[in-house]
Amino acid sequence: MNAPPIELACPHCHAINRVPAARLADGPACGRCRGALFAGAPLALDAAAFERHASRSDLPLLVDFWAPWCGPCRVMAPAFEAAARELEPAMRLAKVDTDAEPALGTRFGIRSIPTLVLIRRGEELARQSGAMSATQIVQWARSHARLA
Repeated sequence: MNAPPIELACPHCHAINRVPAARLADGPACGRCRGALFAGAPLALDAAAFERHASRSDLPLLVDFWAPWCGPCRVMAPAFEAAARELEPAMRLAKVDTDAEPALGTRFGIRSIPTLVLIRRGEELARQSGAMSATQIVQWARSHARLA
Protein backbone atom coordinates (compact mmCIF):
# COMPACT_ATOMS: atom_id res chain seq x y z
CA MET A 1 0.00 0.00 0.00
CA ASN A 2 1.38 3.41 -0.96
CA ALA A 3 1.76 6.22 1.55
CA PRO A 4 -0.56 9.17 1.01
CA PRO A 5 0.98 12.14 -0.80
CA ILE A 6 2.64 14.90 1.22
CA GLU A 7 1.08 18.35 1.04
CA LEU A 8 3.54 21.23 1.01
CA ALA A 9 3.52 24.89 0.11
CA CYS A 10 5.63 26.17 -2.76
CA PRO A 11 8.50 28.44 -1.64
CA HIS A 12 7.80 30.77 -4.60
CA CYS A 13 4.02 31.17 -5.04
CA HIS A 14 2.95 29.45 -1.78
CA ALA A 15 0.45 27.19 -3.61
CA ILE A 16 -0.24 23.90 -1.85
CA ASN A 17 1.19 20.92 -3.79
CA ARG A 18 0.64 17.19 -3.31
CA VAL A 19 3.80 15.15 -3.81
CA PRO A 20 4.23 11.39 -3.32
CA ALA A 21 6.44 10.90 -0.26
CA ALA A 22 8.79 8.65 -2.24
CA ARG A 23 9.37 11.48 -4.77
CA LEU A 24 10.35 14.29 -2.37
CA ALA A 25 14.06 13.84 -3.09
CA ASP A 26 13.51 13.80 -6.88
CA GLY A 27 13.43 17.59 -7.26
CA PRO A 28 9.66 18.10 -7.54
CA ALA A 29 8.30 21.31 -9.09
CA CYS A 30 5.25 23.37 -8.17
CA GLY A 31 2.13 22.53 -10.16
CA ARG A 32 1.22 26.23 -10.41
CA CYS A 33 4.45 28.21 -10.99
CA ARG A 34 6.79 25.32 -11.96
CA GLY A 35 9.40 26.55 -9.46
CA ALA A 36 11.46 23.99 -7.52
CA LEU A 37 9.71 22.95 -4.30
CA PHE A 38 13.07 22.69 -2.54
CA ALA A 39 15.83 25.25 -2.93
CA GLY A 40 18.24 24.11 -0.21
CA ALA A 41 17.88 27.51 1.48
CA PRO A 42 15.62 28.97 4.17
CA LEU A 43 12.55 30.91 3.05
CA ALA A 44 11.86 34.43 4.27
CA LEU A 45 8.21 34.36 5.36
CA ASP A 46 5.70 37.11 6.01
CA ALA A 47 2.53 36.46 8.03
CA ALA A 48 0.39 35.31 5.09
CA ALA A 49 3.01 32.92 3.68
CA PHE A 50 3.80 31.70 7.19
CA GLU A 51 0.23 30.40 7.62
CA ARG A 52 0.38 28.35 4.43
CA HIS A 53 3.74 26.80 5.30
CA ALA A 54 3.07 26.25 9.02
CA SER A 55 -0.55 25.10 8.92
CA ARG A 56 -1.11 23.53 5.51
CA SER A 57 2.14 21.64 4.90
CA ASP A 58 2.72 18.10 6.12
CA LEU A 59 6.48 18.63 6.40
CA PRO A 60 7.86 19.98 9.67
CA LEU A 61 8.71 23.69 9.45
CA LEU A 62 11.79 24.88 11.33
CA VAL A 63 11.50 28.64 11.85
CA ASP A 64 14.33 30.95 12.84
CA PHE A 65 12.84 34.02 14.56
CA TRP A 66 15.49 36.72 14.15
CA ALA A 67 16.08 40.46 13.63
CA PRO A 68 18.58 42.32 11.43
CA TRP A 69 20.15 44.20 14.37
CA CYS A 70 20.83 40.99 16.34
CA GLY A 71 24.52 40.00 16.32
CA PRO A 72 23.96 36.33 17.29
CA CYS A 73 21.26 36.11 14.60
CA ARG A 74 23.69 37.30 11.94
CA VAL A 75 26.35 34.89 13.20
CA MET A 76 23.90 31.95 13.06
CA ALA A 77 22.51 32.80 9.58
CA PRO A 78 25.17 30.84 7.60
CA ALA A 79 24.70 27.84 9.90
CA PHE A 80 20.93 27.95 9.37
CA GLU A 81 21.48 28.05 5.59
CA ALA A 82 23.82 25.05 5.81
CA ALA A 83 21.23 23.21 7.91
CA ALA A 84 18.60 23.86 5.22
CA ARG A 85 20.78 22.15 2.62
CA GLU A 86 21.10 19.12 4.89
CA LEU A 87 17.54 18.89 6.22
CA GLU A 88 15.58 19.38 2.99
CA PRO A 89 13.47 17.64 1.76
CA ALA A 90 12.64 16.06 5.15
CA MET A 91 11.65 19.47 6.52
CA ARG A 92 11.30 23.06 5.39
CA LEU A 93 13.39 25.85 6.97
CA ALA A 94 12.21 29.45 7.16
CA LYS A 95 13.18 32.76 8.68
CA VAL A 96 10.81 35.30 10.24
CA ASP A 97 12.11 38.81 10.83
CA THR A 98 10.46 39.78 14.14
CA ASP A 99 10.90 43.49 13.34
CA ALA A 100 9.00 43.14 10.05
CA GLU A 101 6.45 40.64 11.46
CA PRO A 102 5.95 41.58 15.14
CA ALA A 103 2.57 39.82 15.32
CA LEU A 104 4.21 36.47 14.61
CA GLY A 105 6.82 37.13 17.30
CA THR A 106 4.04 37.95 19.76
CA ARG A 107 1.92 34.96 18.73
CA PHE A 108 4.82 32.60 19.45
CA GLY A 109 5.92 34.41 22.60
CA ILE A 110 9.39 35.13 21.25
CA ARG A 111 11.29 36.78 24.10
CA SER A 112 14.85 36.37 22.84
CA ILE A 113 16.41 35.93 19.45
CA PRO A 114 17.50 33.92 17.69
CA THR A 115 14.83 31.39 18.63
CA LEU A 116 14.13 28.24 16.61
CA VAL A 117 10.59 26.86 16.64
CA LEU A 118 9.74 23.50 15.06
CA ILE A 119 6.14 23.31 13.82
CA ARG A 120 4.11 20.58 12.14
CA ARG A 121 0.60 21.23 10.82
CA GLY A 122 0.29 24.37 12.98
CA GLU A 123 1.39 22.68 16.21
CA GLU A 124 4.61 23.67 17.96
CA LEU A 125 6.76 20.61 18.58
CA ALA A 126 9.84 22.21 20.17
CA ARG A 127 11.77 25.46 20.59
CA GLN A 128 15.34 26.47 21.34
CA SER A 129 16.79 29.93 21.96
CA GLY A 130 20.34 30.99 21.26
CA ALA A 131 22.75 30.70 18.36
CA MET A 132 23.76 27.20 17.27
CA SER A 133 26.12 25.67 14.73
CA ALA A 134 24.77 23.91 11.63
CA THR A 135 25.52 20.52 13.22
CA GLN A 136 23.63 21.47 16.38
CA ILE A 137 20.65 22.77 14.40
CA VAL A 138 20.44 19.57 12.34
CA GLN A 139 20.76 17.28 15.37
CA TRP A 140 18.22 19.28 17.39
CA ALA A 141 15.68 19.44 14.53
CA ARG A 142 15.97 15.76 13.69
CA SER A 143 15.62 14.66 17.31
CA HIS A 144 12.43 16.69 17.82
CA ALA A 145 10.86 15.95 14.44
CA ARG A 146 10.96 12.23 15.29
CA LEU A 147 8.77 12.84 18.32
CA ALA A 148 5.80 13.87 16.16
